[in-house]
Amino acid sequence: MEDESDISPGPLPHHPVENPAGDKVIVLVGLMGAGKSTVGRRLAARLGVNFLDADSEIESAAGMTIHEIFEKHGEPAFRRGETKVIKRLLQDMRKGNPAGGVLATGGGAYMNAEIRDNIARYGVSVWLRADIDLLVRRVGRRNNRPLLKQGDTRETLLRLRDERYPVYALADIVVDSADAPHEEVVDMIVEKIAEFFGKPAAVSEAPSAEYISHIVPVALAERAYDIHVGAGLLHQAGDLIAPLLRRNRVAIVTDENVAAHHLARLTGVLEQAGIAQVHLIIKPGEHSKNFNQLEAVLDWMIEQKIERGDLLLAFGGGVIGDLTGFAAAILRRGVDFAQIPTTLLAQVDSSVGGKTGINSRFGKNLIGAFHQPRLVIADVTLLDSLPVRELLAGYAEIVKYALIGDAAFMDWLEHSGAGVRDGDQAARIHAVRTSCMAKAALVVKDERESGPRALLNLGHTFGHALEAETGYSERLLHGEGVAIGMCLAFELAVRLGLAPAQDAMRVAWHLSVMGLPTAIRDIPGASLDPDHLLAHMAQDKKVADGRINFILPRRIGDCFITGEIDPDMVLQVLRASAD
Repeated sequence: MEDESDISPGPLPHHPVENPAGDKVIVLVGLMGAGKSTVGRRLAARLGVNFLDADSEIESAAGMTIHEIFEKHGEPAFRRGETKVIKRLLQDMRKGNPAGGVLATGGGAYMNAEIRDNIARYGVSVWLRADIDLLVRRVGRRNNRPLLKQGDTRETLLRLRDERYPVYALADIVVDSADAPHEEVVDMIVEKIAEFFGKPAAVSEAPSAEYISHIVPVALAERAYDIHVGAGLLHQAGDLIAPLLRRNRVAIVTDENVAAHHLARLTGVLEQAGIAQVHLIIKPGEHSKNFNQLEAVLDWMIEQKIERGDLLLAFGGGVIGDLTGFAAAILRRGVDFAQIPTTLLAQVDSSVGGKTGINSRFGKNLIGAFHQPRLVIADVTLLDSLPVRELLAGYAEIVKYALIGDAAFMDWLEHSGAGVRDGDQAARIHAVRTSCMAKAALVVKDERESGPRALLNLGHTFGHALEAETGYSERLLHGEGVAIGMCLAFELAVRLGLAPAQDAMRVAWHLSVMGLPTAIRDIPGASLDPDHLLAHMAQDKKVADGRINFILPRRIGDCFITGEIDPDMVLQVLRASAD
């Protein structure tokens, strides 16, 4: 498939509307990244007609990918085959039942006069026009587009724009592709087709607010991807995932809890989109992030004949994302994966940024790799099935983003945090989106955590030590450890004269009011030895040159990184929190 779109989706209409094009085929043309395949599926669903993607049909007929056709036979041979296939598709769709349909074409197809003549004979042409910045963002990532193998993505797209836009302008209808919900673009196409044929505009139900989504781009050049944040997005997983697939198949890794609540819905959506799937269900919990489970996942993937060009889908919380991402990073020296995080913690933190890994008996996440996902779909409706304790564990990470760089966000959380906890979808979308924007900005600046990205570890040096000392058990969830760790970091900064005491009190008060632990003494069970905690901290992956690196605050919204902290002062803070 040539197209890849980041237009945010709306719902599928409940009842198809009358097709204003009649038995004519609606043919979408435009440059790669304009959204032809993604919008085409939505348009066909709206009108109750069939959808075909010309590039996919060509690949099916040839038994090889577009890239392989270019490499083996050259572009002229590809264009000859493309002409024959598109003519056949137009004829078949015109005579089909129902007659007509929607056909997405490759970016170069409309440049061929014979193809244009056939489209005029059997259909109506619609140019999805997009500005260059939008196209660069959509296609400036790993892909198999042959024409992008020739140099800089922007320069290539600028050249193609100059060559092709004058010809695209010959299309019957022009619609601007933009970062808008799918249904808005579809509305424009349907309205303009109706005008073209002199008919009243076909209308359908307006998109429900519960399906509105936002896109947060992670602009990492060829590793760029988008985070879709909204409600009801699981229903659109097929549309969002399809442009990433070399073959219509995904391998899903999930856990028993997520499978019980959501797996049937996901597989049904994928099947509707024509995407085959296999899935592996593992035990939930931090204890699955180990070598034995990693080996089992890798063996399963090899048994399923997962290839380099395939896509793995991590469907779960942070454990599933970390484990699947690490398996993807090392399987056949690197396989693509996407994330559908199902916990608040994973939606705002672990699914974004490319950190993957497993735990060692010496500490958490000590074995891993940086491996960016191709896509993240954060559907806040998936959080409805979570226990309040799990939600609060994720909420601690949201507070972290406010503390490290956004004092105004902290003000908002103090006012609206209860809504995030208690199920207000608008509040959840805002909190998740704001958190993802903050993390994406740091990841783009420092992908491999050699500088400012380390700020994201506020509270984590303490928190990981607490998790290790409690045996990664249900006694202490990761987010609860981070909540206590942030309070310890503020208390340490106060004792060092670096931060005002009222800020430390404000943070502890807010976390406590929300229902999170704020001190070591709040952890249920036997008391924890501060000396053991300090020993765990010495094994943390953030240790450099034998010194423990801490993220400390100057004030709410302003933190810094330091390795110049006296261990005795840290012990004092740990003992005071434990007593």
